Amino acid sequence: MILNYIWIGFFLTGFLVALFRVIGYYFRDFFALHLGIVFDKTDLNVFSAMVRSTFEMAETSISIILILAGVMTLWLGFMRIGEKGGAVQLLARAVSPFFRKIFPEVPKDHPAIGAMLMNITANMLGLDNAATPLGLKAMEELQTINPKKDTASNAQIMFIVLNTSGLTIIPISIMGYRLAAGAPNPSDIFLPLLLTTFFSTLVGLVAVSVVQRINLFHYIVLIYLGGLSLLVTMILVAVNSMESAQSDLLVAFMGNFILFLIVIFFFVLGIRKRINLYDEFLTGAKEGFSVAVKIIPYLVAMLVAIGVFRASGAFDYILTGISKFFGLFGFDTEFVKALPTALMKPLSGSAARGMTIEIMHNYGAGSFAGKLACIFQGSTETTFYTLAVYFGAVNISRTRYTVACGLIADFAGVIAGIFIGYIFFS
Repeated sequence: MILNYIWIGFFLTGFLVALFRVIGYYFRDFFALHLGIVFDKTDLNVFSAMVRSTFEMAETSISIILILAGVMTLWLGFMRIGEKGGAVQLLARAVSPFFRKIFPEVPKDHPAIGAMLMNITANMLGLDNAATPLGLKAMEELQTINPKKDTASNAQIMFIVLNTSGLTIIPISIMGYRLAAGAPNPSDIFLPLLLTTFFSTLVGLVAVSVVQRINLFHYIVLIYLGGLSLLVTMILVAVNSMESAQSDLLVAFMGNFILFLIVIFFFVLGIRKRINLYDEFLTGAKEGFSVAVKIIPYLVAMLVAIGVFRASGAFDYILTGISKFFGLFGFDTEFVKALPTALMKPLSGSAARGMTIEIMHNYGAGSFAGKLACIFQGSTETTFYTLAVYFGAVNISRTRYTVACGLIADFAGVIAGIFIGYIFFS
């Protein structure tokens, strides 16, 4: 329902803004004298530009899908090898001690623990096809120990917020979109995105823990969070202390090295389990191609709507207003160009994806705005959609403070993304 309103809103707002520009031209003397708004003959061409943008963005959508199909085919093939080799189970065992501390109300050997671990680790590896069924299973298991069946339990809220904070290790689709947009190094956002999603997840965890009075100072929790926080701090300090050319080389090397190392790790796991790597790769690759094809209608619908919105001039008015506001405080306002993705992500994944692609199309995949939009796109999940699916599956109507904590994590991801973007790409 939210996506329906957003989609219609782009067209209606675009039409009204375009109509205002046409009327403004014929009454340009009045607007210039009393409101200080200047109109010229280009405003009369606004409807032509809007119609032209529908064809251009539809063509852009298909071009993106052709490249994305190859990327999704490749990486979901690799992911299939990792999944069958036991990567999810291995990662789940690694974080199991930490999970038992942040879900104190769930019995030690309860089936919900295993389902939650598998869901979140599958999400971290980008295995959305496996993550969603596991997440729904986890919610069902948590519901069995929920004393109020229509009200979200503490454990369910923690689980949902960890999902919406979107901790991801391998951003497959983001790299595919960057490749399609002509980025010289599509994986250059890998490390900044990983750091940003760490902060959004950490803030979401802390927010829920404060409300639920979970002891985050237990030595096991401190080992996990402290160790990761120290590593992230060291990386940020190291990159910030380097000259721009050196940091660009380091980021490019580390991002590509880690990605290839993960692939080799998946291969080693598969060989150890004596699975047929080639056959498993083909099975996952077929699924990746079908996923890319299914995206076509959604991508065309959203990109055309956003194209109309931008061609009308509405985008420019909004961004100019936000830029002037932050400019009053002396801030650099380049980040404002990427904010539409950040604002859309909690509401609609499709709209945020369309915004990200449109920003790269308009400013360039290698621009600061293009890179920052990709960081926003990959650093958090679609909060309201996740809540609707997971709570709806177990008929929970009273979500308590879930939305608040989820949005706090989203906001933290935006702030962290801006700072990390400037550290890595300015």
